[in-house]
Amino acid sequence: MILTILIMVGCSSNNDEDIEDPIADDPSLELYFPPLSSTSWETISPEELGWNTDVTSALNTLLEEKDTKAFIILKNGRIAMETYFGSFTRDSIWYWASAGKTLTAFTVGIAQENELLSIDDSSSMYLGEGWTTADLAKENAITVRNQLTMTTGLNELFFDCVSPECLRYTADAGTRWAYHNGPYTLLQSVVSAAAGTTFTSYFNTELRDKIGMNGFWLSTNGSNNVYFSNARSMARFGLLNLNKGSWENTVLLGDMDYINSMSTSSQDLNLSYGYLWWLNGKDSFRVPGSQVQFNGFLIPNAPSDTYAGLGKNDQKLYIVPDQGLVVIRLGEDAGEDQAGPSSFDNDLWGILKDLIGF
Repeated sequence: MILTILIMVGCSSNNDEDIEDPIADDPSLELYFPPLSSTSWETISPEELGWNTDVTSALNTLLEEKDTKAFIILKNGRIAMETYFGSFTRDSIWYWASAGKTLTAFTVGIAQENELLSIDDSSSMYLGEGWTTADLAKENAITVRNQLTMTTGLNELFFDCVSPECLRYTADAGTRWAYHNGPYTLLQSVVSAAAGTTFTSYFNTELRDKIGMNGFWLSTNGSNNVYFSNARSMARFGLLNLNKGSWENTVLLGDMDYINSMSTSSQDLNLSYGYLWWLNGKDSFRVPGSQVQFNGFLIPNAPSDTYAGLGKNDQKLYIVPDQGLVVIRLGEDAGEDQAGPSSFDNDLWGILKDLIGF
């Protein structure tokens, strides 16, 4: 999606006619960023956007029936829809589950841009020798990039465990895709070792505080590390990614190769997975807990350029660059008890397609 339109006129042109600037005619096309230290946030109504509001009732029914707590749609940064259910409010805190992996991916990118690490480094440089039970040569072959792409080759039987006895060799690094929380969680230890401080401190300073998010990391089982925040904080992070790593004029992550790699196929084993982001519009996909490859798009009803942070119990962060959209859903399990993608994704986008008209 083109967020800013540059009108260029050749010096030798004899055409004196004014060239229409779409943003001047419709300021809603310009990307908006809410203030860092304020609860104010510009809105734009679905009616102003020309959306089909006849389906709003069906959308709210689906969200409520699926135990949603918070739902937000941003259009070019402005709030087009914001709904809370039951006792949940704008200030209520909820967990991101694995949608929070996207926060870690972004933070790793910052650490690499700050020359604290390279994602092609052996993970052992930061985790030390013996962080797995694999032979030393096999362990040293695992890179930070493998941790980012779920291709460490370590067995996912002990899904959350980060102890060496749980991290067992199954295949050479880069030859097997398997959704595995243990090696992912250790990415935060990689950043901590590289930065010489806690992951939380580095994350707060380099990311959270710079875009006005709230929230905190908390282990829910003694092994993992889960992010908790209000829904608007998730929307802020989505907006940061929609704008390719910059918050208005402040660049948090300027490495465009890394930015683009987060939202494109990171390997050939699961085309629908980037750097801890799920990708739509690819020819095939794999899902957590399975080695089966499925043909087709991950979310058929969603625009093909959609990429997403998808967490357990249907915590959702969707970004659609061509439409200028960020969509947030927080809540209870929508019915399938899945670690990431679920049929709820397609059900929701079936209605959003009718609402927005893409």
